[in-house]
Amino acid sequence: MTVIAANARRYPVSAQCRILGVPRSTYYHMLAHPPRPKAPDPIEPDVVGAFEASRGGYGARRLKIVLARSGVVASRRRICRIMRENGLASAYSGRAPRGGRGPAQPPSAGNVLARRFDGHPPRTHLAADLTYVRAGGSWCYVCLLVDLCNREIVGSSCGRRKDARLVKAAFSNVDFPLDEVEMFHSDGGSEFCNSEIDALLSAFGIERSVSRPGNPHDNAVVESTNRVLKRELVRGRPFASEEHLRTELFDWVNWYNNCRLHSTLGYMTPVGFREAGLSL
Repeated sequence: MTVIAANARRYPVSAQCRILGVPRSTYYHMLAHPPRPKAPDPIEPDVVGAFEASRGGYGARRLKIVLARSGVVASRRRICRIMRENGLASAYSGRAPRGGRGPAQPPSAGNVLARRFDGHPPRTHLAADLTYVRAGGSWCYVCLLVDLCNREIVGSSCGRRKDARLVKAAFSNVDFPLDEVEMFHSDGGSEFCNSEIDALLSAFGIERSVSRPGNPHDNAVVESTNRVLKRELVRGRPFASEEHLRTELFDWVNWYNNCRLHSTLGYMTPVGFREAGLSL
């Protein structure tokens, strides 16, 4: 109808209606009765506010839970529509990356963890991995230590060099005694499997577990955490320097542990899950 009205001075309405297969009576009826502007959805401010509070990281599923906890009941379809109308899209989207084949290097220890990611007491089983982030015109590496009990990031570090010092810096940020840790799991990279980390683990009586070569799913929990970090902290955000990245990483880890809802934990926060005395 908009096309016909826009060209009414150039072409006869009857001819346009005949070409477009629209009855003239329908055209004139809609011209006399234009559609009323759509009323804004009353929960739109709640959806937008919850999305902004999540730092742009939540999709409709998590927003539905956040809204329900504040007394606002809405379907995921309704939330998706409001997000679409306001140009909102979760940063955490897309398919999980497929693991490729790594170098066939024998690990310094076996895969003792054997993908048993659940059912551990707090602070007893930690897993770690590295990812890379662009900062100040060159690459920085980020190391995360994750407690398998509640998926809490208990240690983190960043630096220009991918070595044992980066891993030891992450351990130095752990705020509980390291002798409570029973097992440490990582891949077979040289930053994890070296004499310095061996000495650290030995000093605190921590058993080592190493993923098999070319099997990223052996360390799936931290791989998933790194993916969240890339989507929710790094994506589309420039870091002027290593120090800038370190400051933002510290802030994000605090938010991740205390504020972000985790689907594996029944949409509780990692700290809330631990404080409630729950286990997977």
